[in-house]
This record gives sequence, C-alpha cells and structure tokens, in this order.
Amino acid sequence: MDVLGVVTVVAVGLLVGVELAVAVFVNPMLDRLPGDAGLAARSDGARVLGRVMPFWYSGSIVLGIVWVVLEWGGPGVVPVGVATALLAAAIVVSVALLVPINDRVTRWSAGDAPSDWRAQVGRWDRLHYGRVALLVAAFALVAVGLLGA
Repeated sequence: MDVLGVVTVVAVGLLVGVELAVAVFVNPMLDRLPGDAGLAARSDGARVLGRVMPFWYSGSIVLGIVWVVLEWGGPGVVPVGVATALLAAAIVVSVALLVPINDRVTRWSAGDAPSDWRAQVGRWDRLHYGRVALLVAAFALVAVGLLGA
C-alpha cells in the first residue's frame, strides 16, 4: 500500500504541476507574444496535451479507486475517495467545457483562426483555473490520505 500511495501522490502531483504551469506560466507567456505569435504554440500545446492528459487523468482516477478498494475502512480512504471524486469532476468539466474549445484550438493557425480566437482561449483559461483548483484540492487530499495510511 505504501508504494500505491506514493505512486498515486506522484501521479496526481505531476498532473497538478503540469496543469498549474500551463495556467500560471505557459499561457500567460504565450499571450504576451506580439500579434498571433502565441497562437501556433497554443495550437501545438492543445494537440500534445490533448493526447496525453486523458490517460493521465484516467490513470490517476484508477489509482485512487484501487487505493480506496484495497484500503476500505482504513484511515486514508475518505480523503482519497473525495480526491478521486474531484478528479472525476475535473474530467466532467474538461469534457463538457474545455475539450470543445481545445478541439477548435488544435486546428487553428495564424492564417485561419477566427477573429475572436483570443476571447475563446481566454474563456478556456478561465475555465482551466477552476479545473486547476479541483486538481489542487485532489492532490492535497491524496497527500492527506497517504499521511493517514
């Protein structure tokens, strides 16, 4: 169980780190580039992370579920169970709100982006902040679960 706990904390922690870095550092830097220069980078980032993140989110949820099942009744189960529910909520938010915007962004280039592309990625960024908040809470709870295990 110690190994499962550490693997879960690392997986969720790295997930939070990537999503937090995108929200706080990467996208704001891209937005400061002149003209449409940040558009190509956002489009490429949307493609790359759009392929990887579904597996990372799903894997984190599976780790949480396995932890809860194997440790049922143990001291870390409640925080890890809540963390897993928050990760599931983050997936629902992603699929319902963020993925449709992300799918559009993957197809844009400087020559064919819609005139409101900045407004669309701004909406994505605001929704992403909410998702990051869910992930930070999930990470904290997984860490609490590991301490209680």
